[in-house]
Amino acid sequence: MISGGGRTVLNLLDHIERGDLFAQIAMVISSSESVAGVQRCRDRGLIVEVMPGVIPSDLLATTLDRHAIDAVVLAGYLKLLRVPAAYRGRIVNIHPALLPKFGGKGMHGDHVHAAVLAAGETETGCTVHLVDDTYDTGKVLLQKRCPVLNGDDVKTLAARVFQVECEAYPEAIKAWLPTLQPRGTDL
Repeated sequence: MISGGGRTVLNLLDHIERGDLFAQIAMVISSSESVAGVQRCRDRGLIVEVMPGVIPSDLLATTLDRHAIDAVVLAGYLKLLRVPAAYRGRIVNIHPALLPKFGGKGMHGDHVHAAVLAAGETETGCTVHLVDDTYDTGKVLLQKRCPVLNGDDVKTLAARVFQVECEAYPEAIKAWLPTLQPRGTDL
């Protein structure tokens, strides 16, 4: 699920195509037709469905079931997700900070990096976590760290954190997916 440029989902697709991650991207849900990630994903042959606004949990469940989805990966998705009961523990997100610091509503992208810099942190990174019904409070699966350097601005820090994310997300998903039973066996 995306809300922006699609870099994270395309990074995962690259890992899948190289054989580093045994998974399949059955579809991409975007919160808007106008974000760059929609066309980038379509250009790579992915099915994209646009579902604006906060998606009701029953509609999300129906959509995921229609595409036989076992697990959901948020890849820069910015809307609050109403987790359908059948998908609890089956949705992951990556956050561009070391949660629980710098998480919650409105804390995404450059807002997070600006807050890290304003707080004078010497270290940041990313957190892969399970998704629940609130922003950034689900069980942490993996954290990776990187330094905040003297002279960093939002742009340089964001680039460094994204490089860490490109390693952390596939690693976390690779460890997490085998823990899930195929859908239908655990309902």
